[in-house]
Amino acid sequence: MSERPNESATTDDFEFNALREANNYRRALLKMFAPYLRGRVIEIGAGHGQFTEQLRQLSAISHLLAVEPDARFCAEFRKALPTQPLVEGIITSITDPGPWNGILSVNVLEHIREDQEELKIYSSMLKKEHGRVCLFVPARQEIYAPIEIDFGHHRRYSRDDLRRKLETAGFKILELHYFNLIGYFAWWFSFKMMGQRKFNPGMVRLFDRAIFPIGFGLESHLLWPPFGQSLVAIAEA
Repeated sequence: MSERPNESATTDDFEFNALREANNYRRALLKMFAPYLRGRVIEIGAGHGQFTEQLRQLSAISHLLAVEPDARFCAEFRKALPTQPLVEGIITSITDPGPWNGILSVNVLEHIREDQEELKIYSSMLKKEHGRVCLFVPARQEIYAPIEIDFGHHRRYSRDDLRRKLETAGFKILELHYFNLIGYFAWWFSFKMMGQRKFNPGMVRLFDRAIFPIGFGLESHLLWPPFGQSLVAIAEA
């Protein structure tokens, strides 16, 4: 089920600290997922609560439950959002089986060895007819880089692979597309070719403020790219 690495070079060192700077990136994700999130919603892999805070502002969500397996992240989460319901554990740690209206998983599924089983659990907990899962995962195995071993990533996904896994779990695909074409090449160069093993917060900030908004504007208003750094999937149970 849900798992994250506990080695010294962890997601805490790399992903969360650097991605605090990625405000436009998080807003873009919220813009894509918000129309599908309403009623009772679970956020899987809430981390420090950075995205949770934005989800709490969506009036269509009547009850939000955050789930996070890492005790250190939970401690930070509780400091930042003391009134927000939080389960310290994984999807099977939730005592309320539902049905739920929505499940959101951002950069989590790649950490889970048995990802097919995880998706089946999501399907079983969602309300039949209009229960939605919103997924955001890293894409394209050809840019899988050494830094991802540090992150605890088991894989990157292709569109066909994610479609097959969702349909096998009983989902009907509503949206499935690649995301962040510019980021694909930035990731390939920095982490695959150059072999960097950590994020540079200054470069993340520059990319988020000066480069990403242009790319996302073109993709979202013109045409989603034929490949990208990530995949967006929205599916109905």
